[in-house]
Amino acid sequence: ALDLAALATEHAQFKDWWWKVQIGKCYYRLGLYREAEKQFKSALKQQDMVDTILYLAKVYLRLDQPVTALNIFKQGLERFPGEVTLICGIARIYEEMNNISLAADYYKDVLKQDNTHVEAIACIGSNHFYSDQPEIALRFYRRLLQMGVYNCQLFNNLGLCCFYAQQYDMTLSSFERALFLAENEEETADVWYNLGHVAVGIGDLNLAYQCFKLTLVNNNDYAEAYNNLAVLEMQKGHTEQARALLQTASSLAPHMYEPHFNVAILSEKVGDLQRSYTAAQKSEEAFPGHVDTQQLLKQLKEHFAML
Repeated sequence: ALDLAALATEHAQFKDWWWKVQIGKCYYRLGLYREAEKQFKSALKQQDMVDTILYLAKVYLRLDQPVTALNIFKQGLERFPGEVTLICGIARIYEEMNNISLAADYYKDVLKQDNTHVEAIACIGSNHFYSDQPEIALRFYRRLLQMGVYNCQLFNNLGLCCFYAQQYDMTLSSFERALFLAENEEETADVWYNLGHVAVGIGDLNLAYQCFKLTLVNNNDYAEAYNNLAVLEMQKGHTEQARALLQTASSLAPHMYEPHFNVAILSEKVGDLQRSYTAAQKSEEAFPGHVDTQQLLKQLKEHFAML
């Protein structure tokens, strides 16, 4: 394809922007991102196209240059005001950079141009959910249902929103639908994991235990489920099982602070203060603002000072 496009560009005396974009796509697929960048830039000089801007931004994202990609999108918006794909691209980058509030603002701009944009509605709903506004999130997810979106992820989120908005009558039926619509084991695992949370919330620890076990049956690398099972084992007094589960969780997801913190608590209870201190330090590295970790470290330091 690359050879064909190169010959065609040569035949067009390098004046046809379309063939340059095709060469750029070939380079992109081959992993030659800098060459692709040159082709897309050259094509844009000849002809302003939204597609070419999107490809160029994609190249910069692959090169791990999100700020450059943002600038490309913003320049594109100056030439194509209100273009939904460009605004959506900016929102996605901000979301990946963990600037959720700014991403939500751009998704709202997307909805001003296209009020049936599924991704924008879903992301704004998700933002409201994590901002402790499950009732508002529920409105966005119901809007998706009205639009005919019918999949596992939507019912999974609806179930969680209903639970946190205290609409318990809808919670289990939403999760049942989610399980019925799950297309692969990862999706099924997510639903069982959330059901486990609901079970913990209503105080049914046996059901929670079964749900987290079913999560691991469907996805054996689910670090959060190992962590939560360990907490349930700790409550039953099974210290060794809890420790083994927490080790698995921390090896699967080193970025999570919860397994380290739980190991610290467990070790402190059984009197292994050195291990508790090491685990608490790891927890603090993963999440410096965690108050309970800081309190535990303070207690341990005081204890060591007394020794």
